[in-house]
Amino acid sequence: MLDHKNHACTVFTDRRYDYPENVRTRRKTGSYEVGRAKRAEILDVATRLFAASGYHKVPLSQIAADVGLSESGLLHHFRSKKHLLLAVAERRLEQTALWWGSRRHDGEDDPLEVFRNMVESTRELVREPGLIELFVLISAEAADATTPAHQLYASWYQRAVDETAQRLRDGVERGFLEPGTNVGGCAREIIAVSDGLQLQWVLSGGEVDLVEAIRDHSRRLARALLTPEHAAAADGL
Repeated sequence: MLDHKNHACTVFTDRRYDYPENVRTRRKTGSYEVGRAKRAEILDVATRLFAASGYHKVPLSQIAADVGLSESGLLHHFRSKKHLLLAVAERRLEQTALWWGSRRHDGEDDPLEVFRNMVESTRELVREPGLIELFVLISAEAADATTPAHQLYASWYQRAVDETAQRLRDGVERGFLEPGTNVGGCAREIIAVSDGLQLQWVLSGGEVDLVEAIRDHSRRLARALLTPEHAAAADGL
């Protein structure tokens, strides 16, 4: 058995064998890294399968088989399919945040930057339709404050509102948007419209043209918010 206090190993006798510190560290680190790599592999496969087929159509056994594990072996890394779903959603939100971060071009004279990026981000979404379903699915659970999804989504929405508002604020400061624009209110509207349309897309079985619906809303909002000298640019969306 392992004596954690003395860092020694006892095997059936009272004789103690002290392993060198570097050996103990290597064993612990190696095991951690292997587990971390396998967890990442599971997330990769689950994301791909959920994106292609949707959450409900992909059994855990299929994900496990694709990563060379039994179903019980997969559950060693994720306690349930719902826990795996939440981990996939968390990773997806992080990737979305990175995408938006990569789209900021300080100093670029584009009065339509935030509106154009809303259309482009929607175009990225529809390339993985199963993940739209996943997002909507977890949104319903996030309404319950006792679930892990609640904190994840609450943090995500606050971050999304703050960052969208800042982009709009930048537009005001550059003279693209009208002074006095309610950037917080507009940011919440942009996000609410996007999420509401995603729900309608799921309910319609994908019949709603999500990209064009977002483009239409972005164009109308841009016309309302752009200063007179830049308003005509909205037609270019």
